[in-house]
Amino acid sequence: MNDLILELAEKFGAATDERSIDKCAIIAAEKLIETVSFLKETHAFDVLIDIVGVDYLGMENHKGKRFAAIYCLKSTKNTARLRLKIQVDENEKIPTLSRIYPIADWQEREVWDQFGIVFEGHHNLKRLLNHVEFEGHPLRKDYPAQKRQWLSENDQMLDQLENRLEHLGYKVI
Repeated sequence: MNDLILELAEKFGAATDERSIDKCAIIAAEKLIETVSFLKETHAFDVLIDIVGVDYLGMENHKGKRFAAIYCLKSTKNTARLRLKIQVDENEKIPTLSRIYPIADWQEREVWDQFGIVFEGHHNLKRLLNHVEFEGHPLRKDYPAQKRQWLSENDQMLDQLENRLEHLGYKVI
């Protein structure tokens, strides 16, 4: 695995995350698509297990950007696992991986909903875990934990249902 991180460093400017207990490569957001495509095509990382958001606000000795999105990848061919970390500030964006790994569609929506990390190019970045009228992102460390929010209208997610039915050949009337 060390050889792989060295290869990513040479090709994409990746750095080793020294604070991580296991092997994790830090890459720039603008290199994400290129890096993940390379890993999928040449090293058989064919499964995106998860995307995890992190808020470093108030973390002791942290000097980098406030947020990170961590991509957990796995190869079913050789059972290798790799984590990629993208560091991002509040107004920065990360490109979507939903065209490479379709499961990223919902995983990116979850990270956006909870942390407010924006995935550029995502076709439907809207609430997934919180209700449609929810304000803010509850897993940010500066979110007021006692804040109450009321729901007055439901989001039935009909747009997604209709898109899926049309994709399957049905006509929605």
